[in-house]
Amino acid sequence: MAKKIMIVDDDPNIVSYLTDLFTDNGYRTCTAADGTDALTVVQEEQPDLITLDLEMPREWGPRFYRKLTQNDEFKKIPVIVISGLEGNKYAIQKAVASLTKPFDRDELLSIVKDVLGE
Repeated sequence: MAKKIMIVDDDPNIVSYLTDLFTDNGYRTCTAADGTDALTVVQEEQPDLITLDLEMPREWGPRFYRKLTQNDEFKKIPVIVISGLEGNKYAIQKAVASLTKPFDRDELLSIVKDVLGE
């Protein structure tokens, strides 16, 4: 069964792009527009990996990540930060990677394949 990647981003263009990129490369996807919705989606979908924007309405990425890692069932889900904020690699230090928008699609796919063991 294909691995599932959850895309957490408030920009519908980024969500659409990442959804197409991942599905075209054999992954299943689920999405959330902010950290509040993302907690519900994680529980329902149980993704294998999460791409996470940092700056979103209602609930920022770092706050979502703190809540995610407080749950033993979800704290081991790898997270790739994809953000337009400068210095984003410091926001979530345990992220498996941090990319700045605009990002290189091949670099992202390489990271995803490495993390998911494919």
